[in-house]
Amino acid sequence: MTAVLFDFSGTLFRVESTESWLRAVLDETGRDLPEPQVKETARALEAAGALPGGAAPMRVPGELAGLWARRDESAELHRAAFTGMSRRVPLPDPDLHDALYARHMSPAAWTPYPDAPAVLRALRERGVGVAVVSNIGWDPRPVFRAHGLDPFVDAYALSYEHGVQKPDPRLFAVACAALRADPRRTLMVGDSREADGGAAALGCRVHFVNHLPASDRPNALLPVLGLVPGHASDLA
Repeated sequence: MTAVLFDFSGTLFRVESTESWLRAVLDETGRDLPEPQVKETARALEAAGALPGGAAPMRVPGELAGLWARRDESAELHRAAFTGMSRRVPLPDPDLHDALYARHMSPAAWTPYPDAPAVLRALRERGVGVAVVSNIGWDPRPVFRAHGLDPFVDAYALSYEHGVQKPDPRLFAVACAALRADPRRTLMVGDSREADGGAAALGCRVHFVNHLPASDRPNALLPVLGLVPGHASDLA
């Protein structure tokens, strides 16, 4: 393997919990809800799948199904899909739905997995090209910059910038081309067998990790270093 492609959410970074997301927006907007209502509303938002990068919706309403299927193809579709899900949950002010959407794009809403910095740094030291390939409706580069990880990423292939979403092999091809990498010597690392597994159609090897809270997944990325030139002991 001479190049590595990483998914963003659930692979390199984890979004905050739905309750943290809601509390942050209430604080930022000066809103106040009784504690039981905060918890109840957070549970409802999570069930609705309103937090991008969070839990999948328990049910996608028929009127949103078409939009939901294409949500990562543009910034407009992404915003419409997730605010549509959010608006299924009553909030004290309708403007809070837009505030919630804005919050999830903030670097403060994201935490790198504990081993992500060391793994990305080791790949850079080995001269291995790295790209982020993500189904997303906004630019995560500021998140990488805020957490000091942007210097270790050579290219970004983002669905909303290309109008195509994983598992379509074309998005992985964009990343490989940016790295001048042969897909047959490229590793894709992600948390979704359905979406990230699409890289296999291009000839990439695929390695999966579990989408867990950052504190519950301290070292799932370390095996990546055993699949590329060099040794995992480089971290020592």
